[in-house]
Amino acid sequence: MKSLVSTAALAAALLASPAFAATNDAPPPIVVIGDRADDHIARPAETTASVSAQTIAEKINATSVEDALKYLPSLVIRKRNIGDTFAPIATRTSGLGASARSLIYADGALLSALIANNNGNGSPRWTLVTPEEIDHIDVIYGPFSAAYAGNSIGTVVNITTRNPDHLEARATALTNVQTFDYYGTHRTLPTWQASGSIGDRFGPLSLLASATQTTANSQPVSFITATTAPTGTTGGYNDASKTGAAIKVLGAGGLEHHVQDTYKIKAALDFTPDIRATYVLGIWHDDTQGAAESYLTSATGQAAYTGAFSSGVYTRDALHFSHALNLTGTTPRLDWQVVGTIYHYAHDLQNTPTSANVLPAAATGGVGTILRQDGTGWITLDAKAARHIGDGAQILSLGAHADRMTLANATYAATDWLDTATQGAPTALSQGRTRTLAIWAQDAVKLARGLTLTLGGRYEAWRAYGGYAYLNTAAAPVVQSERTATGFSPKATLEWKITPAYALRLSGGQAFRYPTVGELYQTTTVGTLLANPNPNLMPERARSAELALERRGPHGTARLSLFNEVIANALISQTGPVVGGAATSYVQNVDRTRARGVEIALERRDIAGTVDVQGSLTYADAITSADTVFPAAIGKLLPSVPRWKANAAVTWHPTSQVSLTTAARYASRNYANLDNSDVVGNTFGGFYQYFVVDARATFRMNDHVDVAVGVDNLGNDKYFLYHPFPQRSFTAQVNWRM
Repeated sequence: MKSLVSTAALAAALLASPAFAATNDAPPPIVVIGDRADDHIARPAETTASVSAQTIAEKINATSVEDALKYLPSLVIRKRNIGDTFAPIATRTSGLGASARSLIYADGALLSALIANNNGNGSPRWTLVTPEEIDHIDVIYGPFSAAYAGNSIGTVVNITTRNPDHLEARATALTNVQTFDYYGTHRTLPTWQASGSIGDRFGPLSLLASATQTTANSQPVSFITATTAPTGTTGGYNDASKTGAAIKVLGAGGLEHHVQDTYKIKAALDFTPDIRATYVLGIWHDDTQGAAESYLTSATGQAAYTGAFSSGVYTRDALHFSHALNLTGTTPRLDWQVVGTIYHYAHDLQNTPTSANVLPAAATGGVGTILRQDGTGWITLDAKAARHIGDGAQILSLGAHADRMTLANATYAATDWLDTATQGAPTALSQGRTRTLAIWAQDAVKLARGLTLTLGGRYEAWRAYGGYAYLNTAAAPVVQSERTATGFSPKATLEWKITPAYALRLSGGQAFRYPTVGELYQTTTVGTLLANPNPNLMPERARSAELALERRGPHGTARLSLFNEVIANALISQTGPVVGGAATSYVQNVDRTRARGVEIALERRDIAGTVDVQGSLTYADAITSADTVFPAAIGKLLPSVPRWKANAAVTWHPTSQVSLTTAARYASRNYANLDNSDVVGNTFGGFYQYFVVDARATFRMNDHVDVAVGVDNLGNDKYFLYHPFPQRSFTAQVNWRM
């Protein structure tokens, strides 16, 4: 609490600084706090952060869209390597295993994979958007808008891509080289990326097409460990596990080679000056191969392997489609919008040799498994409208929502894991669906000069059905019964514009986050038992509040936020008993978690006419406050939610053609286990602190060509967030535009 008070006092001093005095300069390219004028329907006054295409190009080494968010307040994206498809977002109060507590949209299409709540197949489908097509990104903090589902507990990210208004063409070539050195793995890992787009407007019709290919090589995703080295071998490295036990590191797994393609077509048709229809098609293909490396040597001097290495060898092949149709209308009194989206896994499979199929022979075939997710996906439909009443004194918004999430997860035995035609009988099946229907209303009323009250409410009806789980070692498959639940979430925001420069805002809201189909129906095993113990999970209920003081000026912004969040029945993996088996870890309802803290966000532009500075500091005390099943967790930090997070970026413009940026990201020690029993952080499976410094230089050669060079992790900080994270890497990029 002393740290919290000290941080708040520092922020108050910064908010009072005269450095933010108003001038008549042009609006900034990056806005850390504020509202955007393009979304009157969904948004009350609330805390936001934004990043523009110009900022991304000038200041961020971005090989994929999630990189654009890495210097925004409180956000951490677990991007393990270029090409990583498992990159969830962590927020002020939720960690990397709570992917379903955020909503990610691109042009209205849902990219959040709300089929699960984890850092695996529940991760957002970031790869459907590339940095070059972005116009801007808006991030909303907290569940204070009735227009969004309870998954907005953590954050909402709205990505908007460009619409051409004349003939345009662009092309980008990028290379990135990482040098990785840990244990016995010493590698230089190159990446190549090429992208291009072309667009034009033909009267009322605008068209934009783009394509991106990324070929990337990663550091190990995992390390193979044991208590001792196998008999008859030498080598390996002595270390400690995350719980402090002595281990021997035998080798590395998941050395990935990615070839990924993204194709986009965007068409917008203006029926009238006030009515527009937009359609966006996204196609993503992934071809990934994972390899293993042994640190062991046999008596004959050859590389030695055990069956544990086989899990680090795999192939992935995926083809996903995204469709979004958006119809909008605007008049002086009425704004309205209808958005429908479909995300479909046309095919998605991962092939792996079994542990009985030992390397090096396993690399060329043999028995294995094929995991298929073909048919998984989601459908969403939203309709909303805002009525402007009086002379801007009141805005009444209404909306309705429907979605359906489908999980189709099947594992098959294969006589040859490299040949999908040899697919045999299923060994495990997980299937099911969830459906949510919602209606909402929100009313913003100006009570007096500078004082606005926004009240809202959202009613949701949730249903889970079609649950089916099968394991070939179990006595019988499990057919789950249908589940239903309803909930009402009130919202309120009171904003006082004290002066044109200062605003004080108090927000409060309740949100229900319903269990994902994966949490309910994903097959869980204990030995040979089909445990699947949690088809009866209850929804999380979050009650959140924020008090924010903001100061704005044409030269910059500053914000101090105090936040508090209490979640009842939090859905978290923890150790508990299973009927018919020993205790194990699986998703359960934790009685109550509590997170409170303070966040400071600052931005200052044009210092001495050439320097821009932005940064943020977050302190969060996020703990388990009640847990009947696992009392050892009470009072301990929530998984992967550190007490301290900070970032800062300084940009110098020595000339109008040159931009030089240095940035830093920091997080304090955090934990993987709910009871914080993982006492060793900097080891495979552990969560450690990190301090990463990045740099970027951009040069505008002429009106058509920009060149950029950069480095990430300049100090070569070697740290783990369960997985080993990238070490020092260099980027070079050339952008051409017509």
